[in-house]
Amino acid sequence: MSDIALRFHKDMLVLSAPIAAVLARQGVDTTRDLEYLNLIEPEAVRDALRLESIAGAQCLVANTEGIAPARLAHHGMEDHAGELARAALAAVRELRPQHVLVEVGPCGLPLDGSSAASLNESRSQYARAARAFEGCTFDAFLFGGFANPVDLKCALMGVRQASDLPVFASVDVDGDGLMPDGRTTIEEAAALMGEFGASVAGFASGAPVERVAALVERVCAAVDLPVLVQLRVAEHAPRQGAATPENPYYCPDVMVEAAARLRAAGAQFLRAAGDATPAYTGALAAATDGFDVVAPRGEQPVEEDEPDLAELLAAARSGVVAPREEG
Repeated sequence: MSDIALRFHKDMLVLSAPIAAVLARQGVDTTRDLEYLNLIEPEAVRDALRLESIAGAQCLVANTEGIAPARLAHHGMEDHAGELARAALAAVRELRPQHVLVEVGPCGLPLDGSSAASLNESRSQYARAARAFEGCTFDAFLFGGFANPVDLKCALMGVRQASDLPVFASVDVDGDGLMPDGRTTIEEAAALMGEFGASVAGFASGAPVERVAALVERVCAAVDLPVLVQLRVAEHAPRQGAATPENPYYCPDVMVEAAARLRAAGAQFLRAAGDATPAYTGALAAATDGFDVVAPRGEQPVEEDEPDLAELLAAARSGVVAPREEG
């Protein structure tokens, strides 16, 4: 059992944000060179992750989202998957995080759910991506960014052909809990995750936090798995001044209340995504540091010393979030 599995349903933990936005601000063409940077400029990758570590992320996510063979082939790097994986993990290990996750995104191949050949090739893509990390030491896989439930199923089946490590799975949903196909609900996606061996059920959304919190409760009701929430920042725009439906996470400060609400709804793992900066990660970490996961409603009584939402927000905004005292 990996170390992180020992913490499931226990401690609140924050994942590092994707480093693509930070590197893009530095002039990096992240659509072309993101994974390649692991080899040619590992210090840039390491420095971006160091900012996330300093911000308080307990789980650092390696820079490997595009490691599926079909995606590497677009850049002529399909024969370098193992080399890229080792370089990405070396950058993370130098920072000595509590936990290390390796990210694998959708392979990008056209997928015909009625074709056995298409399904087999898709599963093979994810199995080969997982095998690129053979011999490496890390805690779990993060399979995220999935917009198609069939693709997610192929990913989970593929990784389970290659590894028995924990798998964090995440799908993209809107504020109503629908995947981009407009038909698959978040409950259906979560059930698929549970059926095909995911260890953590997750989703990514840019919806306002009250709607995201409701989605967390729906996932908790659907499966008995820890829940990961990735809050998608549409634009880091502090001058916006107030949250809007189009960009509710416009500055890091709003993540304090978001973290408190998501914890209260039952989430365990939190991550800022999209145009997030390390300050977003810092706000999530400050608001959850030292706290345990809240059990789904009805499973256990709230202890008398459990802080309410107002207390948690006040503590986080003061810059100090104290752990709950043990009885």
